[in-house]
Amino acid sequence: MAVGWTRDGAVQDQIDATVDSAVQLARSQLPKGKSLKCCARCNTTIPEPRRTAIPGVRYCLKCQSELEQTPGNH
Repeated sequence: MAVGWTRDGAVQDQIDATVDSAVQLARSQLPKGKSLKCCARCNTTIPEPRRTAIPGVRYCLKCQSELEQTPGNH
C-alpha cells in the first residue's frame, strides 16, 4: 500500500481519468453521419459491409490504409 500526500486510490483515479480522456478523444475522431457510396479519394465503390460497419465512412479500405500511414492524417 502506498503512503504519501494523497488519499488511497488517488493514483488509480488519475489512471482512470487518463483512460477515459483517451477513449473520449478516440470516439470524437470516429466518422459520423451517412457513409459515402464511393470513395472520396479514388471514387471506387465502398462495399456495403464497410459502410454498415463504420457509419460515416468516406474512404475505401485501400485509401483509408494509405491515409493512416501518412504522418499527420490520423
